[in-house]
Amino acid sequence: MKRRTLLKHIKRHGCELLREGAKHSIYWNPTNRKTTSVPRHREIVDKLAIKICKDLGIPNIAKIKTGA
Repeated sequence: MKRRTLLKHIKRHGCELLREGAKHSIYWNPTNRKTTSVPRHREIVDKLAIKICKDLGIPNIAKIKTGA
């Protein structure tokens, strides 16, 4: 999945960029105060995208992407 698509999904669910690391961007969800890192690659493996959503406490992007 494209990193851009994942970031749109994260931001749509209220998460914000906390800071930029060396090779990752750190996002956090202000409603539940959970954080996670998002690597700066053009493509992100679907399993990692699912983990990122789980870490932030937002709906799984794979379910939304497939319509399930």
